[in-house]
Amino acid sequence: MSSEPLYAARGIVIAGWELNENFIRASGPGGQNVNKVATAVQLSFDIANSPSLTDRVKANAIRLGGSRVSKEGVLILEANRFRTQERNRADARARLTELIDKASAPPPPPRRKTRPTRGSVERRLAAKIGRGQIKKTRGKVRDE
Repeated sequence: MSSEPLYAARGIVIAGWELNENFIRASGPGGQNVNKVATAVQLSFDIANSPSLTDRVKANAIRLGGSRVSKEGVLILEANRFRTQERNRADARARLTELIDKASAPPPPPRRKTRPTRGSVERRLAAKIGRGQIKKTRGKVRDE
């Protein structure tokens, strides 16, 4: 378990007890260190039952999490980019913060319907007529 809270955008604070960190052995470079020390971090966060998030943010976070979210709504992030436990832990927390920031972003404003201007309609029709005239002149040449 993580003890310090996680601060995200728009005033969202996730309490430390909501985050669960497991340290596992990482693959990749590191020599003997890889075989002996558990440096990779598995950060799990129960999105579906979190009291810190609104329903809209929960739905967006589950959608953005994709395959990293289980059927029960638990997000699992694995961080093994670095060779030390602390840097991987900070990386996992930063990725969770980024995901929650994206999920809590306000929706885009609705699209306003617009119509093409009269000038643009006339230019488009004139261009179509011009292309048609060019194509008419491409016929077979007749001797009369």
